[in-house]
Amino acid sequence: MSANLTPPADLDVRALRDLCEQLAREAGALIVDGRPDDLGVASTKSSATDVVTVMDQRSQDLVRERLAAARPRDAFYGEEEGGASGESGLTWVVDPIDGTVNYLYGLPAYSVSVAAVIGDPATDGAWRPVAGAVVNPVSGECYVAALGEGATLQVGDGPRRTLRVAEPESLGQTLVATGFGYEAGRRRWQAAILAEVLGDVRDIRRLGSAALDLCRVADGTVDAFYERGLNAWDLAAGWLVVTEAGGVVDDGTGADPRTAMVLAAAPRTHAALGARLRSAIAVVGEGD
Repeated sequence: MSANLTPPADLDVRALRDLCEQLAREAGALIVDGRPDDLGVASTKSSATDVVTVMDQRSQDLVRERLAAARPRDAFYGEEEGGASGESGLTWVVDPIDGTVNYLYGLPAYSVSVAAVIGDPATDGAWRPVAGAVVNPVSGECYVAALGEGATLQVGDGPRRTLRVAEPESLGQTLVATGFGYEAGRRRWQAAILAEVLGDVRDIRRLGSAALDLCRVADGTVDAFYERGLNAWDLAAGWLVVTEAGGVVDDGTGADPRTAMVLAAAPRTHAALGARLRSAIAVVGEGD
């Protein structure tokens, strides 16, 4: 971590983690309990399949209102409308529903992701998460982490379990999660990369929520995750959950995770899959 991205010594990352969890749980309850029976697409973003529901905005508004009361000097950076500048050096990065298409279709693989970060989350390589929580409100899974404090999973009212990434024996035994973008050209590139890689790994899983995919790496229910096209709100909390569980998260080349690529896995698996992805990109081309 570079000097200018070292958190202040007096930063209470445990308190930030607890607030992340509180907010993610509350927003998670809102999107389940408040889901309209006639839920539909409220708007689209990058393409006709990149959808937003009214509950995405309601969830983000709830988190932002709570933060404005609890930490008024902090900045806010969310996926939907309504950002805010701050003066504390801390920014809250929020995905109010990660996996909106799953949510729209009633598939129980979506989440609320809340993270506190230092630096500028709008710029690749210029920020770091220091606390985060990812909640799947349907399954009751709540993943939390704080910098230097480890990562845990609690399901419902059960005990908290300390997380540790899995390290398969070889790339051929590695279960890999990935995702696909909303723009047709990017999806074609991602499919071509997947076709190159698929024969060299155990299998592929596509769950539809990058935040949950990262957390699945941390809890060992998948061995690795990679995807192109993620934004800060997709990965902020999950990035920290993985690294605090002993994993590596970067862009596949040793640099910070970024829009061009995010790769997460245990160290040996990360190195092997990173090399395989680089060779696949050399064949397919860089894409967009």
